[in-house]
Amino acid sequence: MKVVLLGTAGYHPSETRHTACVVLPEVGVVLDAGTGMFRLPRYLEGDELDIFLSHVHLDHVAGLTFLLDINAQHPLKRVTVHGEAEKLAAVQQHLLSEFLFPAPLGCTFQPLVGPTSLAKLGTLTSFPLEHPGGSIGFRLDWPGHSLAYITDTTARPNSAYIEKIRGVDLLLHECNFPTAKSEWAEFTGHSYTSAVAQVAKAAGVGRLVLIHVVPEEGVEDPVGLADAQRIFPRTELGQDHLVLEF
Repeated sequence: MKVVLLGTAGYHPSETRHTACVVLPEVGVVLDAGTGMFRLPRYLEGDELDIFLSHVHLDHVAGLTFLLDINAQHPLKRVTVHGEAEKLAAVQQHLLSEFLFPAPLGCTFQPLVGPTSLAKLGTLTSFPLEHPGGSIGFRLDWPGHSLAYITDTTARPNSAYIEKIRGVDLLLHECNFPTAKSEWAEFTGHSYTSAVAQVAKAAGVGRLVLIHVVPEEGVEDPVGLADAQRIFPRTELGQDHLVLEF
């Protein structure tokens, strides 16, 4: 199974990183719709798309407004946007208000209620995360493959979501700040490097990739990768366009 990182920055895009967006081309699944969404057409394989929103802060939903152009480049017969009911309502009422966006997107909105079936015998489950305004994490399972996506939360060694992601092959986890800025991470409801590595170790995952990192210009390693690798050696720093097999 293949996953492509289309956007790996938090808060705002930079010259090298766009905001949160991940695609699994073989099954037509997108996780969050940040500014990296504009890259989607080059990776799409089918004509059906399921977009799952962890929450609706602007850096995770701005890319929904790119759907008109995406559909023009790669025609889609179905696009479904999934998320918590109140968050989807906020997108429809505010982001897609005629005062902010001029045309219907041609998608449907589907509140998440229990596990969701995916292509190729897959299943997606969601669970709550700690973040201002609320957020949810995702676990995706197929026979022989598993992935967890955790963003916009404060990682802790005893976080309740650890049990939800236990043993996954690949964990994509936000790491907005280096360990030296742990107090700032706590203040903003985000995670720092050593705490994310501790979560990966406690959950017994196969591989950790750090995403949703601070969008600093000209900084190759903005979160201190070695700090994570000392705790969980199988850690990598996500980059835009990175293709991962799991």
